[in-house]
Amino acid sequence: MAFLRVPSPLAGFIMKNTKGETMQLTVQGKQMDLGEALRTHVEGKLEDMNAKYFNRAIEAIVTFSPEGHAFTKTHISIRVGKDIMVISDATENDPYVSFDSAATKVAKQLRRYKRRLRDHHERSEDVSSESAPLPALDYTLTAEQDNEEEVADHLVIAEMTTQIQTMSPSEAAMRLDLSGLPALMFRNAQHGGLNMVYLRKDGNVGWVDPDGKTTKLGK
Repeated sequence: MAFLRVPSPLAGFIMKNTKGETMQLTVQGKQMDLGEALRTHVEGKLEDMNAKYFNRAIEAIVTFSPEGHAFTKTHISIRVGKDIMVISDATENDPYVSFDSAATKVAKQLRRYKRRLRDHHERSEDVSSESAPLPALDYTLTAEQDNEEEVADHLVIAEMTTQIQTMSPSEAAMRLDLSGLPALMFRNAQHGGLNMVYLRKDGNVGWVDPDGKTTKLGK
C-alpha cells in the first residue's frame, strides 16, 4: 500500500496512505547534513517495511550522527502501536549502509513478532480500567566514578513521568526484545502485581515475579 508524502508543521513529514492512515516520519542529522537522496532512500525503505510487516506504524524517527572519524551511526525508533516501540542502531563507514543495517534489524524484529503485534493491536482497542497503565516516575541517578574515593549517595540528575503497562510475561519479553532495553517493568495481567523481565548475560530473558504466584507466560 503506497503512502503519499504530505508536508507536516512538525519536523519531517507525514506519510499518508489511501485509507487515510498516517505515519509521522522524521529523518534528521546530528552534526551532519543529510542529502535529499538519503532522505528518499530512508522514506522508501520504511514505507516498504511498514506495508509488509505491520501497516499500522504511527511514528518513525531516523537519526544519523557521526561516530569517530569515518563512521556514521543510525538510530531508528518506530512506534508500531500507542505503547510499543521498535528500536535499532547500527554503525558503518557509509550512511546508506548504516541505515540499511539498522533497518534490517528492525525488519527482522517485525517479522518475528508480526502476528503477535497484530493481535496486540486488536486487543488494545478494548482496554478495561483494570488493564489501564499505572503512572510512575522514572529517575536517572549519577553513575559510579572511576576514582577510588568513597562513594556518597547517588544523586538524581533527571526525572520523567512514565507508564507501567499491564501485559503477560510473554508480551513483556517481546517488548523487551523490540525496544533493545536491558530490563522492563510491567503489571502481570493475571494477578496485577509488578513483574520485571530482563536480558541475561547468556542471551536468555529473565523473569522476576515478586508475588511468587503461579502464572502462565500468556500471549
